[in-house]
Amino acid sequence: MRIQRFDKAFIQDYQETPEGYLTVNAPITKPGVFPYMRADGSLKMEAKLPEELFSSTTVQSAQAKPVTDDHPGEPVTAANYKQYAKGMTHTDAAVKDNKLWVSFTITDAALIQKVKSGKRELSIGFLSDVRDEPGEYAGKRYDSVQRNIEINHLAVVDKGRAGPEVAIRGDSAAFMIDSDDKGGVKVKYKIDGVEYEVDAAVKQFIEAQAARLDAAQAKAKEYDTLQGKYDALDAQLKQKEKELEEAKKNTLSADELDKKVNERMELITGASTLLGDSFDFTGKTDREIKEAVIQKVKPDFKGDGKSDDYINAFYDATVEGAKRDGFSSTGANQMQMLSGDAKTAIEQKQQRMNMKNMNKGQ
Repeated sequence: MRIQRFDKAFIQDYQETPEGYLTVNAPITKPGVFPYMRADGSLKMEAKLPEELFSSTTVQSAQAKPVTDDHPGEPVTAANYKQYAKGMTHTDAAVKDNKLWVSFTITDAALIQKVKSGKRELSIGFLSDVRDEPGEYAGKRYDSVQRNIEINHLAVVDKGRAGPEVAIRGDSAAFMIDSDDKGGVKVKYKIDGVEYEVDAAVKQFIEAQAARLDAAQAKAKEYDTLQGKYDALDAQLKQKEKELEEAKKNTLSADELDKKVNERMELITGASTLLGDSFDFTGKTDREIKEAVIQKVKPDFKGDGKSDDYINAFYDATVEGAKRDGFSSTGANQMQMLSGDAKTAIEQKQQRMNMKNMNKGQ
């Protein structure tokens, strides 16, 4: 599988041209066993073996390649060269002192200033076939081997993988490193305020895991915030759904509304016969209107405790009698004809209906 990789080294012996450019001659990579972070977060030790790194194809791939300020997020090509290139490697790539060397020129003013301020480590961006071939090189175990290495660009970075022995150096600069017997670079790492000397690969792994933890915590915090917003919106939605359901229950259809209007008009028309035009129907419920009619007949009537059926029967009998006898709110004998309680009124109405039915049968 073809994989993009980044390897690092130091720049040495830079010279400033009359134009202000920096011309550099530096080793850009070396054989060794280096740690790489896989996509699943695991750390794998990969070998860059001399026979692969120093092959004619890989050495030639270091020539005439763009120099970048840190690694871009993609391989450098003709389509994005203007965006990323800050200089160019020369065509003198060669193997020396067990390292791959090449000279290059930095032409970007901003990157030149960074180099002068101390940003002097190098990292090659390259493509390779990473194959699972466990083994050992220079006393260090590895899990995989990088085959068919092809250099894509050379980046100036803050800290290099191959250690500070490969870097941009001024004529008077000096860099010291401590190495174990197996060639591992030792670095300082502080834990809870105490400084320890550890292998560079260990430090890189710890820092990578810490970065992953920070990212995970940030995502967890973001998730909690989004979950809170979601729960609030969900509660609002459920409340609106409840209000809509209640509104539907309380909303009459067109036919139901017409029926209610007609019933109200019939009630007002019938009641007006006994209550007169001066009675104010505004805001009165149907029961209140019917009780007013009953009280017209029976002034001492109290509707408290009476059922709706009782009120409706008393009212119907009262209006029926008024219609039959032609009485109104101004009729002389109205009070006499409509006196009595609701039971008497109901009985009289029933008797009249029975008499009508008998006449129809004759």
